[in-house]
Amino acid sequence: MNRRALRTRITEQAARIDRRTPGHRDRALDGLRALALLAVPTGHWLLGGLTRDPSGALHNASPLTTFGHLAPASWVLQMLGLFFLVGGCASALSYRRRAGSTASWLKGRLVRLGRPVLGVTVVWALIAPLLHVAGVPLTTLRTAATLVVQPLWFVGVYAVVTALTPYCVRATRRLGGWAAAPLICWVALVDLLRYGPVAGAVPGWLALLNLLPGWLFGYQLGVSWGEGRIGRRGARLLLVGGTVLFVVLLAVFHYPPSMVGVPGAERTNSHPPSLLVLALAAAQSGAAVLLRDRLARLLDRPLWWAPVVLVNLGAMTVLCWHQTAMLAAAVPGSFAGAVPGLTTAPDSPGWIVARAAWLPVFSVLLVVIARHTRRFEAPPRAGRRFSVARNLVAGVLAALFASFALGLA
Repeated sequence: MNRRALRTRITEQAARIDRRTPGHRDRALDGLRALALLAVPTGHWLLGGLTRDPSGALHNASPLTTFGHLAPASWVLQMLGLFFLVGGCASALSYRRRAGSTASWLKGRLVRLGRPVLGVTVVWALIAPLLHVAGVPLTTLRTAATLVVQPLWFVGVYAVVTALTPYCVRATRRLGGWAAAPLICWVALVDLLRYGPVAGAVPGWLALLNLLPGWLFGYQLGVSWGEGRIGRRGARLLLVGGTVLFVVLLAVFHYPPSMVGVPGAERTNSHPPSLLVLALAAAQSGAAVLLRDRLARLLDRPLWWAPVVLVNLGAMTVLCWHQTAMLAAAVPGSFAGAVPGLTTAPDSPGWIVARAAWLPVFSVLLVVIARHTRRFEAPPRAGRRFSVARNLVAGVLAALFASFALGLA
């Protein structure tokens, strides 16, 4: 197929997708979701490395251990606050239009989250023993399992905040756009106890108290946005206030600059989220609200809209399988020795260049994998009988794989 024919075919496909899009579809929300979603594999692929030991086994490594000055890249690639914002807005709109009970609405959303997670863990639970028999070291398999399970914590947290949607709506109707303020105050208080004058007397588990409020902050902002309680004035306040707070926390209170965990670092911003994460989420949320109309106009163009639709249709597939795509290259590569950017230590500028060159390969592998795994994202077929035995076996396999990844088995 020549270039002109290919361009014509792409244009026709984009136009077909555009015509099939319902008129009430909020294209800006889908565009923001696609942007936040694509930041996840890009961040993991760029900021997560692997090293090969003399025995040929793979271990996790981070380029941020060597290149601390690259931490600002994580400010751009950490878009979970934006993802929660869009999720909260979409949930508020969906909750308002629900036809049945709250329980049935929530069940439908949780099933769409749970099936892809169950799918990836069950598939890995089945292929891991086969890979070991084929000669893949147990250490490599544990490293792979950790990488596969690592992004899935997000789904669990997202499921919990989704279940809180009715309460978030009530909070918005009482407090308006300020409904998320108590959450950021809570995280600030916990951070003060963790890192302030009494830090030495505070137990380590106190950090866990930030887990739910920290991620619920962006979701609550999204619900308030979906309820029409955050306009351009509130968005400017979020953008400016979040940016100022972010700078102050870095410059005055010396928060670690990386938005992702760095091996060996004493403090982390992400597990659980610190006040710096919420400051970034506030700034991102303000920018998203302000840019919504411009983004909507841009996505009225079929060639821009079509890729957004494709990404959103496979959102959970991308989230659940992007690490598998990287491993599909790295595990075979480990048998070839030291492959630059793939199985070599991320400790030189050459590694960064080589890893960037691998990104298109990982992307193609993800597309190939998604063609076979996107079935897990589809809702159950109407009339299909529920099998207790099949679902029980799947649950046991998923639990065994998660235990193996966490070092419990």
